[in-house]
Parts: sequence; structure tokens; C-alpha cells
Amino acid sequence: MLEVSALGWIVTIGVIVALLALDLTLGVLRPHVVGFKEAAAWSVFYIAVAIVFGVVFASIAGWDYGTEYFAGYIVEKSLSVDNLFVFVIIMTTFAVPERYQQEVLTFGIIIALVLRVIFIAVGAALLNAFSFMFLVFGGILLYTAVQLFRHRDEDPSVEENALVKAGRRFLPVTDDYVEGKMITRVDGKRMVTPLFLVLLAIGGTDLLFALDSIPAVFGVTEEAYIVFVANAFALLGLRALFFLVKGLLDRLVYLSTGLSIILAFIGVKLILHWAHKDISEGVPEVSTPVSLAVIIGILIITTVASLIKSGKDPSLKAHPGSLRAAPKSDDHAGK
Repeated sequence: MLEVSALGWIVTIGVIVALLALDLTLGVLRPHVVGFKEAAAWSVFYIAVAIVFGVVFASIAGWDYGTEYFAGYIVEKSLSVDNLFVFVIIMTTFAVPERYQQEVLTFGIIIALVLRVIFIAVGAALLNAFSFMFLVFGGILLYTAVQLFRHRDEDPSVEENALVKAGRRFLPVTDDYVEGKMITRVDGKRMVTPLFLVLLAIGGTDLLFALDSIPAVFGVTEEAYIVFVANAFALLGLRALFFLVKGLLDRLVYLSTGLSIILAFIGVKLILHWAHKDISEGVPEVSTPVSLAVIIGILIITTVASLIKSGKDPSLKAHPGSLRAAPKSDDHAGK
């Protein structure tokens, strides 16, 4: 079992907080339209930081744990790309001006990280206390994989988001973005701006993704520390990655299919692990190197096949997929 000292946790959290502060400075205190070169540079920076951390961590803890970290990082990074799809839909639905998109993304990443810390702590405690939770987590991932595959050509409905619906119902909302503020005063009355609703939508989305991504990364490692750092470094580069790939996202027509296969694979891996521990040691397990190879292979095949397909038919548009069928419009409902 991996043992991380209090100093190790403090240094790790300090590094992540420093990077978050950097993101906050760039996205909130200096709002501006992010160009391709800037997005590419920051994306390379965050990926390089994640890789350097992985190499240093592996040299200290051993490459068995290092492999688990890289497998977890790749799983979370691939799932975060699907998260970006939904962010694009939210930004488009609310017509968020480009100069304010960084602010929303940065706060969205902070919310996502906080939620994941909570779920990691709960998940680790449950796995340590009850071995059958591997079966439960595996079942959750299989269900998610099936639903995502069934609705792979759909987009989640932002307007149906419970937090957004509650915000519209109970809070006074301004018509415009009021210089990027989330709360303002109009004629002496305190009101929220559409930017606040956008943050609610992203927070609700982050909650759903945390429910899926945490069991997924626990499928490649049982170490809470590795789960935390894999999630943190995958999320830290999300802001820059959004501006880098948002034009490419529409071409990844098979991404939701590939992610559903990855989630199903990890779900089976968790169930086999539970059976190996609780039923019989004769039940085979899937090793971390094999998991890493399968996940990378699926992502490569998915990306290449998507680019070939969209290249042949430019009219095709990718969808992030949904865990439930999209609500029918009034036009269809009346037919």
C-alpha cells in the first residue's frame, strides 16, 4: 500500500493550489479572448507538468504506482474532453461572450476539483471498509457505459439542468452579462446575471462527471493519493484545452462511443477484481499495464476513426452523449 507522508500531501496540494492560483489570475483577473497559440502553449505546459510529476512520483514510489498514475491521468483526461463538449454546449446556450469564458471555466474547474476531493475521500473510505463496493462501482460504470452508448448521438439538455431550472425560478436574473459580474444591483435590487446561471449549469455537470470519473479512476488504482493527483492534473489543463480543441470537438464523432467502451472495460475490471478478492483467487484480474494499453488503444482508434469519418463527411457533428434521452420538444410531443 502506498504511504504518503503529511509533508508529501502538503507539497502536492501546495503545487496544485499554486497552479490553480495561476489559472485564476489568467482567467478571472485578466479576462481576454484566448488565441490558439496561447491555448496551445498553456496546454503543453500543463501536460508537461503532469508528466514531470508522474516521472518524479514514479522514481520515488516505484513504477508500479507510476503506471497507475499515468493510467489514471489518461482516463481522467479522456473523460475531461467529454466534459469540454458539455462546456461548449453550455457556453453556446447562454451565449457567453468570449472574454468571460475563461472566468467561467476557471471557477468550473475549481468546483470540479472540490467535488472530486469529496468523492475521492468517500470512495476510498467505502472501498477500504467494504470490498463489495468494487462490485457496486463496476456496476455503476457498466450502467453509465450502456446509457452513454445508447444516447451517444445526443446532447445533454442544459435547460433541464435542475440547478439552472431552480435558479431561473427562484432568482431574479438580468438580461445581460453586466461586465462579467455574477451578482449586481439594478435599481437598488440585488440580481444575478446569466453568468451565475452558467456557473450553476457547469457545477451540476461537474457533479455528474464526478460520479462517473471517480469510480473509473478507482478502477485503475486503489490509492486515494493517486486518484487525487490524476484528477487534479487532468483538470488543471482543462481551461487551456477548452480553447485549443473547441474547434476540433465537432470532428470527434466517435468520442462518446470510445468513452463508453472505456467505462465498460473499467467496470468489468472492477467486477473481476471484486470476484478475485471475495469469491476465488482463480478469477483472473486485469493488470494496470494491460489497462493502460487498452485505454490508449481505444483512444487512438476512436480519434483516428473520427477524423477519417468527419473528413469524408464534413456535415457530421460530434455529440458528447447523454445519460438519458433528450426531452422531446413541444412539436414532437404533440404528434
